Amino acid sequence: MGNCQTVGPSEALVVSGGCCGAASRKTVIGGWAWAWWLVTDVQRLSLNVLTLNPRCEHVETKQGVPLTVTGVAQIKVMTEPELLQTALEQFLGKTADQIGEVVLQTLEGHLRAILGTLTVEQIYQDRDEFAKLVREVAAPDVGRMGIEVLSFTIKDIFDQVDYLASLGRAQTANVKRDADIGVAEAERDAGIREAECQKAAMDARLIADTKIANSKREFELRKADFSQEVNRARAQAELAYELQAAREKQKIRAEEIQINVVERKKQIQIESKEIERKEKDLTASIRLPAEAESYRVETIAAGTRTQTVEAAHADGEKIKAIGSAEASAIEAVGKAEAERMRLKASAYKQYGDAALLSLVLESLPKIAAEVAAPLARVDEIVLLGGEDRATQEVTRLVTQLPPAIQALTGVDISGVLQKIPGAKKQ
Repeated sequence: MGNCQTVGPSEALVVSGGCCGAASRKTVIGGWAWAWWLVTDVQRLSLNVLTLNPRCEHVETKQGVPLTVTGVAQIKVMTEPELLQTALEQFLGKTADQIGEVVLQTLEGHLRAILGTLTVEQIYQDRDEFAKLVREVAAPDVGRMGIEVLSFTIKDIFDQVDYLASLGRAQTANVKRDADIGVAEAERDAGIREAECQKAAMDARLIADTKIANSKREFELRKADFSQEVNRARAQAELAYELQAAREKQKIRAEEIQINVVERKKQIQIESKEIERKEKDLTASIRLPAEAESYRVETIAAGTRTQTVEAAHADGEKIKAIGSAEASAIEAVGKAEAERMRLKASAYKQYGDAALLSLVLESLPKIAAEVAAPLARVDEIVLLGGEDRATQEVTRLVTQLPPAIQALTGVDISGVLQKIPGAKKQ
């Protein structure tokens, strides 16, 4: 059996050997690999960056001045497959310190060789170029070991013969001399410049005073203009305020009128709804019952009319029958009366004046009753003219009866009475 071996991206896992005498080698970075027990060998190589501090002491430069130089180098194992295989061949099984020691010796050797080809001034004044040269020279050698030089810088340069200090003192003296000359020239230039500045200051003061006076005058003029503009603007603002206030009042009035119109419309709508409601109430409470009552009355009237018509028709038939019966009775009575009258006429014709007299005498009570009928409704009759007035009036009335009867019947009662035997003529 075996184990599953895992490795991170900062390490290279190397699995060597295998079953049946296999001589292959498998390299894994940031992954896993299967390792058989007893027949495979598992090794790891760090891919982390290593920091080295190469130091070359008392190395003579091109001028024979011994210098001590220290630097800082950053290196790491390259991960390209071919270069990684080279690094595995060189350093597999070694620790990081051992690998760093090998590379450190290489860098220090190249640093010593390059120091012998340069002057102190070149090394001291241009450290970046020096470090670049060391990196370019050492890179191919360490690259053949599968190592990459990421960076190389010079950390410190010093000597024990005070060469660098002498260069510093000479440079310092030159700097001081140049400084003194510069100070003198600066003081001279400063005096000249000061005089020029004073003159310029005076000129500037005069110009400034003139400008101040002009500015004051311009200020006063502008102030007056501004005051006038402010007053004008204030007047316009007040007028605009009044106009705006009037406009706002007009708008408010218009809004009030609009509100009144809307309220009136709403009131009209409410009144319309109220009228509709009252009409519906009237319709429900009066019109519909009235229509129902009218329909009932019409129905009853129609029934009554039909009943009346039928009753009238029946009464008509009844009256017609009664009329027919009465007509028959009247006809019979008329015939009887006519027969009676015929017999009377025959008798009257037979008896002559005596019959007429009898007829007149029979009619006198009726005539007297008709004449006295108006007097029956009189409570009291007062006759004026003495005690014999009543007798005279009665006598006068009686004497007037024959002419009246003759006028009514054509019978002269006086003549008839004179014909009666034994009657005396008056």
